[in-house]
This record gives sequence, C-alpha cells and structure tokens, in this order.
Amino acid sequence: MPVLPGAEPFRHEGGEVGVLLCHGFTGSPQSLRPWAEYLAERGLTVSLPLLPGHGTRWQDMQLTGWQDWYAEVDRALRELLERCTQVFVFGLSMGGALALRLAARHGDSVRGLVLVNPGNKVHGVAARALPVVRHFVPSTKGIASDIAKEGSEEIGYERVPLHAAHSLRTFFRIVDGELPQVTQPLVVLHSPQDHVVPPVDSARILSRVSSTDVEEILLEQSYHVATLDHDAERIFEESYSFIGRLAPGVKEKGSTTGG
Repeated sequence: MPVLPGAEPFRHEGGEVGVLLCHGFTGSPQSLRPWAEYLAERGLTVSLPLLPGHGTRWQDMQLTGWQDWYAEVDRALRELLERCTQVFVFGLSMGGALALRLAARHGDSVRGLVLVNPGNKVHGVAARALPVVRHFVPSTKGIASDIAKEGSEEIGYERVPLHAAHSLRTFFRIVDGELPQVTQPLVVLHSPQDHVVPPVDSARILSRVSSTDVEEILLEQSYHVATLDHDAERIFEESYSFIGRLAPGVKEKGSTTGG
C-alpha cells in the first residue's frame, strides 16, 4: 500500500548531535514533522521513521505488533549512533513508551529523553476484554486528531485495529516494568486535557524512572497531539533548550545554520 500523503518518514543529515523522534499509535510522522523540521533547521541530525503498519490503512496495522514498532525505532537509533556523538530520543504518546524502552535498553548511548503525553497503559473496561474481543471485532473508533487548535489535523487511522491494540497493551506492561532502568535526563510535557492518554500515565512514568535530572511541564492549551496544537512551539523550544544544556556546543552551531 502507498504511504498516505504527508505521512512519509523524515530524515535530515546535520551535525554530530542527533535526535530520534517516535510517533504514536495509529499515527504517522506527520504529527511530529514540524518538530523534526524545527530541530533540523538548527543544525541537528534528525530521524523520524514511519512505524510498520502505520501511514497506509488500518488493516495493514492488524498484521503488526509492538515487536515490529520497537524494532524500527531501535534500528533508527543504531543508525544515528553510528554517525553522531550524542543522540537524544523524543516521543509522542506510544512513541514516548518506545523512547523509554530505548533508554532502558541502550543506557548511556541515549543522552536524554523528551516525552509528550507519553502512554503507559490501555485504560478502561474494554482493555481487559481485548484478548478475547479482538478475535471477533476487527476494529473500533479511532483516536487520531485529539487537538484543541482549530484547523489542525493529524494524519492517522479512523479505526483502531484491535489485534494491534492488544499488542500495545502488552508493550505498555513490558515498558512499565523497565522504567526503573531509565536513568537519563528527562523532560515530560503533558496536557491536563488529553482525551487519549490521561495525565495519570505521565505521573506513573515520573514516579518509576530512576532519572534524577527530571522536568515536568504542563501543556495547558493543548489536547493529546500537542505537537500540532497551541503549545507546539513551546515543546520545540523546550526540547531544543534541553539539548543545548546537555550538549553545549549545539547552540553555537545552530546559530550559524539558521532556523
């Protein structure tokens, strides 16, 4: 299947500091594209892959699971590590969980994390029924475009494939168990009004990681896809400032490459 227009992966060859961006469940790189371009304009090397089963049609996602999604971001991280001296990992929603697992497993190779409305659990009574229901009902209503900003839309599936949702539930449990292994500097930005991932997920992550350099920022003006919402510019600026603090050479280089 051809990739939906706008959902293509993004890659920019910049300096020695790299950033891997991980998009969310049933979403696509489009939700993080402005963030990726912001960082690229400032001279960073940026990788924003398209996760398997995403960016085409929801039926394609039925054939994939968390192992496929994680393998793709793991591959992208290893590519960045081959050419960059320092690599940061950023993620939105499920992408936040992917970022956390990369940090837990790759240790000091990941310099720092920025998570936006990261997911930690599939909530509700329906979640407990997933193991059985998924064999009889292929999909349910989609979760894309939870955005407060008028006119801003996310390219994502109108349906959630339940086999994939069941795999996501399993993945969240695995990552939750690995959170104490996360020691890197961490910024968590989350929206009090999020109709997809409740704030309790961010609270759980913050309470279980072993990181000592931690910042929590509330996105009061945005819903779930905050990277396309009213607080987008703040997310971009805070993340770039975070990189500049941990990789001091970046800001001087960034000023000469424009953006």
